[in-house]
Amino acid sequence: LGVVMPKPLVRMVKLNGLQYNANRDPQAYRRAAGEAFRLEALLEGAGEAQCTVSDEGGGVLAQASVARPGRFSCSLKFDRPGSRLVTLRVRAGQSEYTQTLRLDTLAPAH
Repeated sequence: LGVVMPKPLVRMVKLNGLQYNANRDPQAYRRAAGEAFRLEALLEGAGEAQCTVSDEGGGVLAQASVARPGRFSCSLKFDRPGSRLVTLRVRAGQSEYTQTLRLDTLAPAH
């Protein structure tokens, strides 16, 4: 008898159209102040998933219910330059997926 492993909740996380990789040069993901970051999570499995993006203080920046398999997508925009950590959380039944992403916002070029 083999053990059936459940499918992962999230197949891939993309930031600004690129697969998110914490080891990639952060320049690939940077945006100027006022420009939107595009965050996507490609969801696996079946049923409904609750997707939330929150800031370091726990404030909710985006949330949605997504039918799986499916795609959660949101835009995040920051008016001031700086580095921020945001947490993507996907819940479905007893399963939960969490990933923290670093978003760097640069001062706009003059």
